[in-house]
Amino acid sequence: MLSRGNPRVKFIRRLARRRVREQEGKFLVEGVRFLEEAIRENWPLQQVIYTSGLAENARSVGLLEILKKQGVPTDVVDGELFAELAETESPQGILAVAEISVRPELDPQILLGGTSDMLVLVDGVRDPGNLGTIIRCADAYGAGGVLVLKGTVDPYNAKTLRATMGAIFRVPLLLVDDPSLIPAALEAGGWKIVAGDPAAERLLNHCDLTGRVVLAVGGEAEGFSSSIRPAFGETVRIPMPGRAESLNAGVAAGILLYEAVRQRMEH
Repeated sequence: MLSRGNPRVKFIRRLARRRVREQEGKFLVEGVRFLEEAIRENWPLQQVIYTSGLAENARSVGLLEILKKQGVPTDVVDGELFAELAETESPQGILAVAEISVRPELDPQILLGGTSDMLVLVDGVRDPGNLGTIIRCADAYGAGGVLVLKGTVDPYNAKTLRATMGAIFRVPLLLVDDPSLIPAALEAGGWKIVAGDPAAERLLNHCDLTGRVVLAVGGEAEGFSSSIRPAFGETVRIPMPGRAESLNAGVAAGILLYEAVRQRMEH
C-alpha cells in the first residue's frame, strides 16, 4: 500500500496543477467509466492507484484485471489518501495517470489529412464545462478535431474532462499558442472559418457549411481575440426568437455543429 511519501503519490498530487500537466505531458483520469473509455480507445496509461474497496465490485475487478494484463502498474492506497488526491466529491476509488496526446502547435498536415471536412476552433472559452461540452459535441457530430487557442481553459483539468464524457479520448486536440499560424494553414487546405457571433447580420442557416469548414466559438465574456478575427471567412448568428440575449459556448457550438451536419445530410 502506497503512503503519502511515495514518489508516485507525490507525482499524482502535483498533476493537479496545470503547469505541471503541461510540463510532464500527463493528466489524471478518474473513475471506473472514464478508465473504461480510455482502455476502449487504447489510450496510454502510466500508472493506476485504487482503494481496497474497489475490489468488492465485479465491474471494477474486471477493469483492474485488464489494466494488469496490459502491464499498467497498479497500487493500492487507503481511502483517506485517495480522497485527498481525487478531484470528485464522491470518488469511486480509482484514478490513473494518462499521457497527453496533443500537438503543441498547429500542424498543417493534421488539417490537410484525414477524412473529416469539419473542425472546431475554440478561442478564450474559460468555463471548463463549456469546453468539455464543445469537445463532446465535436465527437458526437464527427468533427475531425478541436483547435484550442491560447487563453482557453485547460482541456485536461478535472471539470473539463468530466464534461467531455470520454470524448477527450476520441477527438484530436490541437493546442495553438500562436493564432497567426492558422490562416495560412487553413487557406492552403481550402478551409473556411465560420464564426458564431450574436451581432452578425447573417443567420447560421443561410450560410453554406457543406465544404471544408472550421466552426469557431469565442469566449463567454469577451468573444474572439483580435488576433484571430482577420482569419474569419464569415460570421453568423444563431436564430433566437426568444428573450435570451445569448447562449453559452457549449450550447452554441452544438448548434453550429448540428447545422453543418444537417446541411451535409441534405446535400
